[in-house]
Amino acid sequence: MDPGLLLLLSNLLQLQSQVDPAAALISSPPSSLLSSSATPFLFFALTSVLSYASSTSSPSSSPSSQPLRLRRRSRSTSSSSTSPPRPPSSSSLILSLPSDRIIFSMDPSARDARFRSLYGLSYPVFASLLDQLLPLLPSLSLPLPPDQALALALSRLSRGLSSRALSRLLHPPLSASVVSRVTHALTRLLSTRLYADYVKLPSHHRLLQSTSAFRDLSSLQNLAAVIASSPVRLRDSTDPSLRSPHRPFPAILLQVIADHRKIFLDACVRAPGSSDPASHLRDSSLYRRLCHSDALREPSIQVGGHIVPPFIAGDPSFPILSFLLTPFCSTSVVDRPAPAHKAFDAALAKASAASVEPAIALLKGRWKILRNLNVGLDHASQTVVACVVLHNFCQIAGEPEDDGKYLWRDPPETPQLVRPVDSERALNYAGETLRQVLAQDLYDRQHRLSDGSTSR
Repeated sequence: MDPGLLLLLSNLLQLQSQVDPAAALISSPPSSLLSSSATPFLFFALTSVLSYASSTSSPSSSPSSQPLRLRRRSRSTSSSSTSPPRPPSSSSLILSLPSDRIIFSMDPSARDARFRSLYGLSYPVFASLLDQLLPLLPSLSLPLPPDQALALALSRLSRGLSSRALSRLLHPPLSASVVSRVTHALTRLLSTRLYADYVKLPSHHRLLQSTSAFRDLSSLQNLAAVIASSPVRLRDSTDPSLRSPHRPFPAILLQVIADHRKIFLDACVRAPGSSDPASHLRDSSLYRRLCHSDALREPSIQVGGHIVPPFIAGDPSFPILSFLLTPFCSTSVVDRPAPAHKAFDAALAKASAASVEPAIALLKGRWKILRNLNVGLDHASQTVVACVVLHNFCQIAGEPEDDGKYLWRDPPETPQLVRPVDSERALNYAGETLRQVLAQDLYDRQHRLSDGSTSR
């Protein structure tokens, strides 16, 4: 048997274990690990085997007869042909995505490394994402086949290139307007149709997992997630509302909350750079849900005679509320904070450093367009939210974080002072009470642990 076919079949068996990883893991019940969306992908793989066999058995077959995927244009040209040149087919529009035959004959680790360098994710995750989008793409009437459109959009988001710069890398080149149109269509689809499936508040089961993980990380009881605000730099703009005295560049604000897995549970991009995190929070749908619904109300626990529901932690730029606790350092008027307050602030910092901070660093590391957003302001929000969806898709699928290779750290900013709001007085009082209860409980447990180790 052809050795190439043996290698192809071997790689197919390896890919079978990675089939549709995102769709499998996004389901809440553990019993639903076998997703029905795996069937189209397996059918696609079997089709590729047949395509490969036919190409090796028929000398007349050519790369253009393979199933349509993005691939490199052949470097060899036929100089003996006397027929007039034909316009290039859509299959010759390349973003360095090989044909099916080459994909399945490549070493999986080399193939996935190449895909990550070009599109920000591995081949199995690319195929799974394409499978999720295929039913939605026909309504967009794009000028490219689905796989090419997705590869084009991912290439721009992961490389951070402008539409004009990316268009010059294509062979034959596409116009910048086509690159821009395809990117905007895909980011709109990701930020609207896929957002609710991949960015959502945790179920009861997930909430129990999060509070348990954060208790192990920080020793705080019933901490569910951490909130943060991050500026997304825009290309040069003269709009004064996009600028802030706290940073020397125009920006829009991204507000996210993340769990211990570095997965975003909510994202909001509704404020210009001149705004502050507290105002952005109050204008978000998350704020309204947490204030007026049962979101994050259970499971509650008893601490020091008080009922403590699951809560979100934040830095001093956010208001303290019944569901959002911030450090004491922002309100302390004494030179030396109480030991319990100091322990609580350190625990919040530890939780943030293990969740939302590296999540934002990964988001901007994988999707380089967020380091300097080169789209129009009318498409800025959807582009940012689309990258959040892609980030979660990668995290759920188990894409490697590569020990900091993909991390991007923004320069630190001094937290802005929170302006009190009269309508939040009851929420402020409840939050201050819970913070004091949790701080004292944390200090007492640490003190008992310290006394126990000393007595031994």
